Amino acid sequence: MTGHICPVNTLTRAAAAATISGDTTIRRKRAGMEAAAGGVKVVGPKDGQEGFLGTIGVRFMIDGSEAGERFSLVEHPMSPRAIAAPLHLHTREDEYSFVLEGRMGALLGDDVVEAGPGDLVFKPRNQWHTFWNAGDEPCRILEIISPAGFERFFRELVDMGGVAQADEEAFAQLRERYGLEMRPETVPELLERFGLRMGEPLSGGWTPPAL
Repeated sequence: MTGHICPVNTLTRAAAAATISGDTTIRRKRAGMEAAAGGVKVVGPKDGQEGFLGTIGVRFMIDGSEAGERFSLVEHPMSPRAIAAPLHLHTREDEYSFVLEGRMGALLGDDVVEAGPGDLVFKPRNQWHTFWNAGDEPCRILEIISPAGFERFFRELVDMGGVAQADEEAFAQLRERYGLEMRPETVPELLERFGLRMGEPLSGGWTPPAL
């Protein structure tokens, strides 16, 4: 930084200590640069594997392994008035929801917000929250997960058949492995309070309306 001088011997000692200790942060950064240099990726509106989580959909766009585990990106298509999940809390990652189409509602702690196309909603880790389609038309959002990893939770849940078909014990173990806390008992109250329902499968992929 301008005007800040760090003694060379201090830097040298820090670098040596990092090398001796096998600094995993340096290795992760190097792996991230290698992954980023792996080639250009363009994800079209019909690209990426899709699945159903039990009440909303998921389309896998960028996995953590493609971004040095710094972030991952999925799309969540939501049918009209669909609730995404019970109140839940992430202990390892932050989420950022960018609305492509429709209206997204969210309960963030004690605050209720509603966002439309072009809006970005920040859902920090360690905050109880949930979200839903607040309208009578489909809603699609891009979900940025940082750091990456939780996209693999979605893959495993899809393989279980979604929340409605997943074995209760297996689902509890899945949540524990990914550091997800959940309050399933909040669903009835959320459905009634916000006029929601359990969602139906809806394909992902969004293209801007013709002008």
